[in-house]
Amino acid sequence: MSRGRRGTLSPSGPCSVPPLLRQLTGAVAARWLVPVVAAMPRQAFVDLEKAFDRVPRGVLWGVLREYGVSGPLIRAVRSLYDRCQSLVRIAGSKSNSFPVRVGLRQDCPLSPILFIIFMDRISRCSHGVEGIRFGDLRIASLLFADDVVLLASSARDLQLSLDRFAATCEAAGMRISTSKSEAMVLDRKKVECLLRVKEEILPQVEEFKYLGVLFTSEGRMEREIDRRIGAASAVMRTLHRSVVVKRELSRKAKLSIYRSIFVPTLTYGHELWVMTERTRSRVQAAEMSFLHRVAGLSLRDRVRSSAIREELGVESLLLRVERSQMGWLGHLVRMPPGRLPGEVFRACPSGRRPPGRPRTRWRDYVSRLAWERLGIPPDELEEVAGEREVWASLLRPLPPRPDPG
Repeated sequence: MSRGRRGTLSPSGPCSVPPLLRQLTGAVAARWLVPVVAAMPRQAFVDLEKAFDRVPRGVLWGVLREYGVSGPLIRAVRSLYDRCQSLVRIAGSKSNSFPVRVGLRQDCPLSPILFIIFMDRISRCSHGVEGIRFGDLRIASLLFADDVVLLASSARDLQLSLDRFAATCEAAGMRISTSKSEAMVLDRKKVECLLRVKEEILPQVEEFKYLGVLFTSEGRMEREIDRRIGAASAVMRTLHRSVVVKRELSRKAKLSIYRSIFVPTLTYGHELWVMTERTRSRVQAAEMSFLHRVAGLSLRDRVRSSAIREELGVESLLLRVERSQMGWLGHLVRMPPGRLPGEVFRACPSGRRPPGRPRTRWRDYVSRLAWERLGIPPDELEEVAGEREVWASLLRPLPPRPDPG
């Protein structure tokens, strides 16, 4: 894994948090840069062509040696790739076998680790531009497998960073997909950012989905929350006849589908949300729309949401969101130096915030949440959250908010 203050991330990083948060650590840093940095961060979202299938094996063995992997271990890994062959199956017919001399094995548990090491080498060799300044941090890139974000405070620096990354990829046998790579400027006003890879211009977009989280050029989070609610509603419409209102299906089975499909779709990335009364109302409406139907009720029955949840034996979704957000706060506070999400959380950015009504920062939001729900004042929050067992004991019995009305 690339460590230090460059801002490069890999899946091996935040090993002490749930799998979803392991995926979202890059999004954490990117999301927090938006409302607190006065400069206009330029971003290039870079996609690599057939990344897994293009890794040159000879280059990979050299990278492993460079990273200090022993000769016997490299030979053991190479033995998995010696005389590797594939065939094509079409309508039950098989082609003749043919040798495969490039790329990593599909579905092999070792392949992601090899790819991370390979991409880390590319990332290290392509650095040289300062990136964006965030307090004492200098963040030039975010890297999760082949999902790459290059960051800079000016179009010139971002172009230089992109040129170096493209050249390093080319030297390592990889290629940037210009049709899938895009540029974006995080600013409330429209600012042009013209980027080229060789002679091709990257399209500039107003929004981009990174690691499953939607980022907009204005830095607003409401679009992402609305998108999650829309995706959950689409799931419910798809399952409505076959699951939700099907009488032959037991309530237990319906709730199992609710927990395993509907809830993850609705709450993906909720640790990063800043909840307002509007978003709380919309999330609860989406939740209760599903649970009403599972319970065989309609809005005309005028049964309180808390009563329906109690009958079905499910926890309030808003309670789950708030508990997870404060749990993530605890992880951030306890992160050791060198872990990018924790360092971004602790950083003190300089400069002025953009003019106009200041947006609520996630840190301010979660501090207020802990004060409202746990009675912990902001000046004591990090001390309490830093004690894992104490923090967990406070979050476990957290009661749901009372139903409105």
